[in-house]
Amino acid sequence: MTAVSDEDMIDKLCKLKIEPPDPDAMQRAQERLDSIAKPLDGLGQFEKLLVRLAGIQRTADIRAEKRAILVMCADNGIVAEGVTQTSDEVTARVCENMAEGRSSVNHMAEQAGADVLVTDIGVRRDIVCGNVRARKIRRGTANFAKEPAMTKREALEAIAEGAAWAGECCEKGYEILGVGEMGIGNTTTATAVGCALLGLPPGEMTGRGAGLDDGGLRRKREVISRAIDRYRLDGADALTVLSCVGGLDIAGIAGVIIGGAHRHIPVVLDGVITAAAALAADRLVPGVRQYLIASHLGREPLCQALTEELGLRPVICADMALGEGTGAAMLFPLLDMALSVYRGNDSFEQMEIEAYRRY
Repeated sequence: MTAVSDEDMIDKLCKLKIEPPDPDAMQRAQERLDSIAKPLDGLGQFEKLLVRLAGIQRTADIRAEKRAILVMCADNGIVAEGVTQTSDEVTARVCENMAEGRSSVNHMAEQAGADVLVTDIGVRRDIVCGNVRARKIRRGTANFAKEPAMTKREALEAIAEGAAWAGECCEKGYEILGVGEMGIGNTTTATAVGCALLGLPPGEMTGRGAGLDDGGLRRKREVISRAIDRYRLDGADALTVLSCVGGLDIAGIAGVIIGGAHRHIPVVLDGVITAAAALAADRLVPGVRQYLIASHLGREPLCQALTEELGLRPVICADMALGEGTGAAMLFPLLDMALSVYRGNDSFEQMEIEAYRRY
């Protein structure tokens, strides 16, 4: 079998066409909302979210009952620079806990009626758990302070794995997906990716992650700044940025987002790491942002800049920094409540009262 070249993989990725959401379905959903016996736009952002979902699913009969949170797990070589409190051994342990239903996202997803599906796309050690989808590209990335995190081919392979996973979920009937991650050091990689793509200063955009002290935060800022300069990433394309300073989890999530958009499946983001992946995905395949929902405004400073660049407005502002896809899990019950109004409320006509008018 002839090996596929990097150029062919890039060419295939760039040729993907993302269809815009269906405006007719969006109009029908808006008309339904306006006909319900309630103040116009009474559900605020949730009405915009419902209209967006109708456009994505190409029907005003919005379905979001079969749902999953797809979690990408990978280690990051940059932890060798002292940018985290813990060792990368934690990645494997939490990955196994998630697969066995014992982590934060599992408890929240159970309440939200969502499945939690876990992929090892780059954990350093072997994962001893049958519930993990084994797609290890390599055993963690390299330390990007000394060399590029991975090759462009490895980044492309991670993107392809994510896109394939979204396709598998589509075939299994999932109607909406959330994305999450686990990887010690990935607020460093996400900040490096985001700052490079946006041209923003790491000194202002870098946060404390899981709780760095002042010295650790200074090191983290310096590591990111030096790497962006070293690889000349200001103005670089997304694939170059991902390969130089990104993570396999970020590249894999970008693939899920691309695959979901290609198959007309809405994808719910979590915090800064998934938002960085989303921006990379949209730079690689323009238009995927139309299929995204921002669940919450994370605590990392860069999160707001990323969501604004994507044209997204997070629904929840709760200073969260839990990761794992927990933001998506928290959004799903709120979506259910909005859908209950959308589907079940009487209309002005049924109540025989005059409807509100838009002016």
